[in-house]
Amino acid sequence: MAKFLIIQTAFIGDVVLATAVIEKLHQYYPDARIDFLLRKGNEVLLKNNPLVSNVLVWDKKQQKQRNLLRMALKIRKEKYSHIINIHRFATSGFLTWVSGASYKAGFDKNPFSFCYTKNVKHIISDPYTAAPIHETDRNQMLITELTDAVAAKPRLYPSATDYNKIKPLQSAPYICIAPSSVWFTKQFPVEKWSALINALPANYKIYLLGGSGDAPMADSIIKNIQHTNTESLCGKLDFLQSAALMQGAVMNYVNDSAPLHFASAVNAPVTAVYCSTVPAFGFGPLSDNSKVVEIAERLYCRPCGLHGHKVCPEGHFRCALEITNEQLLWWTSKTT
Repeated sequence: MAKFLIIQTAFIGDVVLATAVIEKLHQYYPDARIDFLLRKGNEVLLKNNPLVSNVLVWDKKQQKQRNLLRMALKIRKEKYSHIINIHRFATSGFLTWVSGASYKAGFDKNPFSFCYTKNVKHIISDPYTAAPIHETDRNQMLITELTDAVAAKPRLYPSATDYNKIKPLQSAPYICIAPSSVWFTKQFPVEKWSALINALPANYKIYLLGGSGDAPMADSIIKNIQHTNTESLCGKLDFLQSAALMQGAVMNYVNDSAPLHFASAVNAPVTAVYCSTVPAFGFGPLSDNSKVVEIAERLYCRPCGLHGHKVCPEGHFRCALEITNEQLLWWTSKTT
């Protein structure tokens, strides 16, 4: 029987998108064991996932190197037949190298790619290409010869407890907004979020989502709005509970960040606001009801990087400030 280990020790959204590999492998190997290695803090994403046998958690903040060696020994002891390494950096490459697996797939950018039996060129599409490669399609290339060339969709599995937790919040139609991002230039500004909320129909409840660290931003937004039916849930819901709430929303507004992929993983309606980055990098929405909103003009400076910056390199931040409410309210004409 095949025994798979999928490795993705990057950030929250990367793990969510990697769940598409879990889904695809299970389609072709329903009796196989599928384990997943991720960084500590992201393990809740795979909680309740019925397709994953074991979640391996690597603590990258405390005693990183010692924990890496411990993890290497644990992986080798498990005797996996297949390692699917989605992560592109040396630590995961090292774990793949020492695993003892007969099938090792990964991207050519990994310093340990010399040890792979399946080596895939990692391609980031040109920013304005007509046919960009999505991250799920890139990841699918690692298992094409084991399955087929068509990527599955990512999927999260909120539990009955998660749905019960958010049920009291669903007494009226609502809209979710996840306003924050790790990178400033990926983040729609406070004043723009406030202006959007003031323009939203008054009959909708507005929920602001995020971690506890996002609470100050949510409070700043609320201080600048006239829409009285707005509430901050920052720090009050975990990842799966947030995804469950988004699933039932009339619309979800997100940046190019993890909540965008939560929406994709529960097929929730979503409006994805792109400031300094572009969908062609491969991290666009996958929901059936989705739309990308970005500045209409092609700026000379956009995109300014793959991941964003702490400040706008040009000082004007036009990519965010020139997005209009009319663009963001695209869906309201269909519901009135």
